Formats: sequence, structure tokens, C-alpha cells
Amino acid sequence: GGGVSGLLRRLARLEDSRQRAAELFGWLLAPVAPPEFLGRHWERAPLLVRRGDPGYYAGLFSTADFDAALRGGEVHFGTHLDVTSYAEGVRETHNPSGRALPAVVWDFYQNGCSLRLLCPQAFSPTVWHFLSILQEQFGSMAGANTYLTPPGTQGFAPHYDDIEAFVLQLEGKKHWRVYRPRTDAEVLPQFSSANLTQAELGEPVLETVLEAGDLLYFPRGFIHQGDCLPDAHSLHITVSSYQRNSWGDFLEKLLPAALQMALEEDVEYRRGLPMDYLRYMGVSNSDTADARRTAFVEKVQSLMKKLVDYAPIDAAVDQRAKSFLHDCLPPVLTQSEKAQSVYGFPARWRDGGPCNVDILITKDTEVRLLRHGIARLCNEEAGVMLYYTTENSRVYHKEEPKFLELDPEYTDSIEFLLSSYPNHVSVDNLPCETLEEKISLATLLFEKGILTTKKPLAQV
Repeated sequence: GGGVSGLLRRLARLEDSRQRAAELFGWLLAPVAPPEFLGRHWERAPLLVRRGDPGYYAGLFSTADFDAALRGGEVHFGTHLDVTSYAEGVRETHNPSGRALPAVVWDFYQNGCSLRLLCPQAFSPTVWHFLSILQEQFGSMAGANTYLTPPGTQGFAPHYDDIEAFVLQLEGKKHWRVYRPRTDAEVLPQFSSANLTQAELGEPVLETVLEAGDLLYFPRGFIHQGDCLPDAHSLHITVSSYQRNSWGDFLEKLLPAALQMALEEDVEYRRGLPMDYLRYMGVSNSDTADARRTAFVEKVQSLMKKLVDYAPIDAAVDQRAKSFLHDCLPPVLTQSEKAQSVYGFPARWRDGGPCNVDILITKDTEVRLLRHGIARLCNEEAGVMLYYTTENSRVYHKEEPKFLELDPEYTDSIEFLLSSYPNHVSVDNLPCETLEEKISLATLLFEKGILTTKKPLAQV
């Protein structure tokens, strides 16, 4: 019970952030079990969960939260908010410039426009908390948009997206139609479609009215449209993930790196092309039977097969992890986590000077990572880098990627901390040469919010 805030409180009691993520994913799909969802629906087919429980998502986001965000004065048209309409087959965006003030925004709504808040996690601490846990389940950025639609209107033309979509109906109700991908090329597409016309659609594979507490999932490539019934407004949040997170996207990183390694290490890749190859190769020669053509094609095939041996698969995964960490929302800390981290550290100005400033980490201090997915070690040409998420912004890519350049001798200690999670380890057990190095590394990671201590460092 207790809606979303009760759920987040329950999750906070779990020691391991991976377990928090798995539990939250289970709650999102309940009563459907995650293995069943992943086997039958994920990237395959829509799923409708009717809960008959209007309070299921209570506390996640509401029209009151929408209003509060507008009154906060930080919402800007186009950057954070879109005003849209779709009538008689015409889809329009009505964004003025500048700040989205309540008087203007609610006037648009009253005139039948839909409102899309593009980054609710920047304005709602609860949505931020929710997504920051969920992103660890997907290993891919978890984003969200909220949509508020007036009764009897539609805000968007039918289209398909490049993300896996989870529609959580928060208030009111909405009539949805979902259609299968039209062609093989549109199955799990890399990019979203343009706006489509009703004439381009076949029969819906799913048609339903979502009510508060319900969930609708559909994979990328499934065309969808939603419209409001005459008697109720609709507020929903779409949680999304898996944008450009396919095997092909991985190979885009891997293949150039494999080729670079092959060129460095194998002279076969550096030998010159045949002097006369332009005479017998090329599209205009493709129908000619010629032994030289056969030899050329076989040579290309053998070099491509051999490329596999040079593929730095783990290094390419680390590069994707680094870019995922840049996409991540920063972690949300519970009260006890704050007390055990630099964020709750009691340094302050008192009686004419600073007090409680020293971070007193000793060999007996027990430490662990704040979250499993909070940091990633990457070996790069410039050296060993530790990328981390604690200094990210709640707005996508508002900050540059955050990293620490580490002396290579610290690598083992970082790997030890990564593999020990969720258990605490004493600073003395870090595999550094000297106690001084152990304490200095632990202090550095503590100051960046990456490490927390088992007990608060300063008893205030």
C-alpha cells in the first residue's frame, strides 16, 4: 500500500540497488511476472494490464504537480513543454517562445490543446527517484514524458517510436489504438516515424480505454494513437527505454575499433589493393564472370572474417557503459544514505569559522559503492578513467560526462569495490600498496559521493 511513496520507502530498505530495480520493474508490470513479460511481450507484442485500482500510481505525478511545475517558473515552451493538437488529420504544435506561465498554458488547454511535459524528472522529485532506480534494470536510459489531454480531443497523430514504451495512466481515461509494424523494415526501428495518416493504418491489434492505475506497453515500431473520451481528461506518463540499444548499435562502436586494431597488428590489412582492381570491380562490372573478381571478393571476405579476432568486445562494452552513465539520472539518496555519504557531512560555518570539516577515514572505516551502477572503469588512450553518475543533472546531458583520472595502481582497488558491492569492506582491505594510498583513494571517492560509509563518519 501507500502508492508510489510507500513503494519507494519499501525499496529503500533493500541493500542492493539491482534488487531495488528488479522489484520496481516487477511492480510496474504486476500482476504479470517479469519473466513472462520478457518472454512474451518485450520487443514482440503489446501488453495491457487492467488493475481496477485508480490509486496504484498515487503520488507519482498528478495534474497538481503539473500545475506546481508551471508555477515554479522554470518550465519553458519547446525545451520542457509542447502544446499540441490533432484535428481533422492535421497535427500542429502551438509553442510560443519563452516561459510557460500558468495563465498561458491553461488557456491553451481550455481551448482543446494537449500538453506534453518533456522532462518531468527535472520538476518532480518522485519521477526522478522512480526513473533513477528503474534505469539500472534496463542498463539503458530510462526517460519519461507526461501528457495531459482535454476531454474529447486528440493531441498527436498516429506514429511509431524508437523506444520501448510503458504508458502509465495516472488520471482520467484515454482511448488507445495500437497497430502492428506495417513492414519488416519497421519492426524494432532505429528511428521514430513521421506523423502518419489514418489511411496508412490497418486494423488495430489492440483497442482499449485505459483507466487510472492501468498499464499499456508496446514495443518500438508499433504504431499508436490515443484520444480522450468526451467525459474525462487524461493524464498519463510514458516511461521509455532502449533507444539505440540494439546489437547493431553496439557493432557501430565495435567494428571501427576492430578495424583499427587489425590495421595496427596485421600487415595483411595494410597491403595495397591490386593495381588494376578498378578495371574489373564496381557495379558496372558486377555481371562479368572474371576469376580476378572472385579472388577479390574472397580476399575481402577473409579479411572480414579475421576482423572478429581483433574485435575489442569488452572495451566497446565499456564505451557503451560510459555513454549510458552520461545518460543516467543522478542517484536519489534516502535519509540514512545521506548520513553515510558526503551529502550529509556536517561541515558548516559556526562561530566565526568552519567546523567539522575533516573527513576522517581510517583503516577501519567500512565503505561500499552508493549504487551498483554508479561508476565504470574504462581503459582509454589517455589513461584509466572512472566514470560516475553522482554529479549528473536531472536534465538530459546538461552536464559533461564526469570522470576521475586514476593512477593505474588503483585499478585493482576500484575493481575490488565494484565486485564487493553490496557488502561493505574495510579501507585496510583495499589492494593498494600503502595505507596512505588506501585512505587517499577512499577519501577521493567519498568526496565524489561514489562511496558511502557503514556508519556516519561524524557523530553530530
